[in-house]
Amino acid sequence: MKINLEILNSAFICDKIEIAELNTKTLVPKMMTRRRLTRAAKIAIYLSNEVNSNNERIIYGSSFGELKSSATILNNINNEETISPTVFQNSVYNTAVSYLSMLTSNKNEILTISSGDNTSLNVLKTAAIKALDGDEILVMVTETLNIEKIEELNNCIDYLECGVALKVKVTTKDANLSFSNIQNPNNYPKSILHMLHIAMNQDKNIIEINI
Repeated sequence: MKINLEILNSAFICDKIEIAELNTKTLVPKMMTRRRLTRAAKIAIYLSNEVNSNNERIIYGSSFGELKSSATILNNINNEETISPTVFQNSVYNTAVSYLSMLTSNKNEILTISSGDNTSLNVLKTAAIKALDGDEILVMVTETLNIEKIEELNNCIDYLECGVALKVKVTTKDANLSFSNIQNPNNYPKSILHMLHIAMNQDKNIIEINI
């Protein structure tokens, strides 16, 4: 089955260590709420604003999830320390979009997908099926890998913080963009590559998705 998606809007942001400016103070005015946000949540909120999201259904993906919170919990257990309730709350894969939905009062369907290197591809496949209902869908992937001693584990990813967002809808127009020539010379996380490829080719706006 083939479904063509029209890319209505796109945005991406990446940094080799930590993204410097996510406009969080403006987008999240309440300080106490801001302090609870994970890095992935801040990226999701930023990207949602960049693509002019209007409380669409959301398909979100991350291969590694909330790595910093997970690492903190494991260190707490290893050191026989108390686990912070906030850290525990922030350790689940849908943390970022949960904060986004609460901040925007979005009560629409939200799905979270994690499937390794194929995460962004499977986010797109899920979005394509959902888009058959005729509405616009917000698709988003983030990776936040900047944790303590990451250099001891990582030898293949140069960008430790990344996020990509697309607004899509189903279309009968012919595709003008494919996945056949995806390149990764800058060593971005492979889990974001399919959506990053779309966002970087903003002059082409129809992609064929094979389900």
